[in-house]
Amino acid sequence: MKTTLLVAFLGMAVFAVGCRSTVGGGKTAGVPFIKDKIEARYERPMEQVYQAALEVIKFNGAIVNETTLHGQPNVVGNIVKVIEGNVNQRTVWVRVEQSDPKVTAVTVQTRTPGGGSDLDLAAMIDKQIALKL
Repeated sequence: MKTTLLVAFLGMAVFAVGCRSTVGGGKTAGVPFIKDKIEARYERPMEQVYQAALEVIKFNGAIVNETTLHGQPNVVGNIVKVIEGNVNQRTVWVRVEQSDPKVTAVTVQTRTPGGGSDLDLAAMIDKQIALKL
């Protein structure tokens, strides 16, 4: 009986946590079926929004990686910039891309060390980016 319960519990644990895609194009451990990102649009040039996002991540934590993705399918250009950072022991990804000539789209995604999401932190990062603009 104990062995059956242990096998059932391990099976549920494996099913509950799996690989999830990040806005930067990578994979990370995460809990499926939960919202983990916030999207916003700003009437500002892409480079101005990207610099504001860099400043916000530096102010709140540390930048781990900056990536420029070429050839990504978006409406205006083929350049998408992604910032990966650590804020409050959470991993944060900020994706910045030009959605049309006057509007820049920003997606903020957060993950806890256990694979859960932290939407409050994502909303705070997005709000701080908006205030920098």
